[in-house]
Amino acid sequence: MIPEDLRYTDAHEWVRDLGDGVVRIGITDHAQSQLGDVVFVQLPSVGETVAAGAAVGEVESTKSVSDIYAPVSGTVVAVNESLEASPELINSGPYQAGWMIDVRLADDAEGVPGDLLDAAAYRELTVS
Repeated sequence: MIPEDLRYTDAHEWVRDLGDGVVRIGITDHAQSQLGDVVFVQLPSVGETVAAGAAVGEVESTKSVSDIYAPVSGTVVAVNESLEASPELINSGPYQAGWMIDVRLADDAEGVPGDLLDAAAYRELTVS
């Protein structure tokens, strides 16, 4: 399951353009399936600045702990607080209820950066 309307990183994060210079970020279905049952999520706080490529949190599963990397630079404007009590939402709905953070893009950027992978390129990455 790789939604066509999202952009992706090679570290298995997805980005959805919400408009007005804000994007929503989460991990892909491929990533959650590799992790196994998610039991804890650590996310940045609203107001924190994130840099593209830098770790912004962690996902802990029954198998391992993995960093979450920011695919864009900007300021966190929302955090999915539901994940604190129900981290398993990442497993059951990685593209819907399991979203992680919303980021206002730095430098008044509009939309998702073009250097992220489209669905076809991400599909190729995950099947090779």
